[in-house]
This record gives sequence, C-alpha cells and structure tokens, in this order.
Amino acid sequence: MDMTTDGRYRVLGRPRDPDELLLISVDDDGDHPLDAYEPTYVDTGSTDGDVADAVEELQAGMLVDATLEWTDSDPQFVAVDVVAETVFEFYDGVTGLFEAAKETWMVAEGDNAPMHGRVTKSTDGEPNGALYVFAKQSGAQDLFEEFRNGMRPLEPLIRRADEGESVPPEPEQPRAVFVLRPADEPFLVVYVVFRRDGVLIKTMRSTYG
Repeated sequence: MDMTTDGRYRVLGRPRDPDELLLISVDDDGDHPLDAYEPTYVDTGSTDGDVADAVEELQAGMLVDATLEWTDSDPQFVAVDVVAETVFEFYDGVTGLFEAAKETWMVAEGDNAPMHGRVTKSTDGEPNGALYVFAKQSGAQDLFEEFRNGMRPLEPLIRRADEGESVPPEPEQPRAVFVLRPADEPFLVVYVVFRRDGVLIKTMRSTYG
C-alpha cells in the first residue's frame, strides 16, 4: 500500500547516487528533538513531468516543502516547492583563513572549549553572518564529511540566526552556508552568511572557491 507524507526538508545534494537526492527533515514540533533531522534518500530517476523539472533544479542548501510517496519503503517526489534558495558550499584544504575565524578559535582555546561562535558585522555595523569554529576530531570522526552528508546537521546553526539576530527569516532572506576545512589550522569553520546575494558571499567565493 502506497503512503504519502508532507514535510519540510533541507536539500543536501546527491552524495550516494546521481538519481538519489538526500533530504534532511527539519519538521520539529518540539516533542522529539533528537528525531528532528532524519535523513531521507529520495529516488529521482523515475520522476517525470513538471515535478522532475522542479527536482532537477534543487541544489544543496535549499529549504523545500515536499510531498513524498512511499512505495515499498522507497520514497519518490509527488510535489516540491522551494521555501528558501539557501546554498551550502563546502571547501576543503583552504588557506589564508580570515582573521575573524582565527580570533574565534583563540577564544575557544582560551576557554578550553571544543567549539565557539560569534556574530560578524559589516563595515556599517550590521550583522552579516554567524561564525562557528569546531576543533578538528582525531581518529575516524570527520566533521567536514559529517556536515556534508547530514550525519551532523547544520540546521541548528542556521536556526540560531532566525531566533537570535535582527535579520529577516530565511524564507524572506535566503542564507549562504560555507563549511571550510583549513589546510593548516586545527579547526573547522561553519559560516552562516545572512544574505545569499550580499557582498560577503562574493568575497567568500572569490577567496576560497
């Protein structure tokens, strides 16, 4: 018996198969916070018509409302609407890391903390991003890949901007989220840029992309 479900999801791209899109559920009623960010791999190879065209345009980072049809436990898209055209960008082995990230890591080190965050501001003094640094993990754990494949959700970091900063909510002002793994620093950077179409995102891309 087929079943359809409606939900809000974060698109993470196609890490396993070009005909399979990874979605992370961001529906959270507060009752089951540990289950709020469940991954779902959705088959796109058999989707057709207008839905297929819409699915083809989805990129990592986008926030979407989707209806999924479950057949033999394998979901397919029935409908999809983009809520926010946020983008995720992952850069490995970066050099010349910006000073704000280094300063944020120095605070984490001084507090003997595994992570630290701060709000960055433009030259006009307006909040333009939320910056987080995480200590690189030893052994098999790879934070960079965990953020990229959804094992460690970026969603809580994005939501803090909606809840704590005087910036328009994401559906009104899509974000740009950069995950940087420096080549010569002992930490990982997650930078939630508040405006996808602002000057800061252009600077980040031209410097590290």
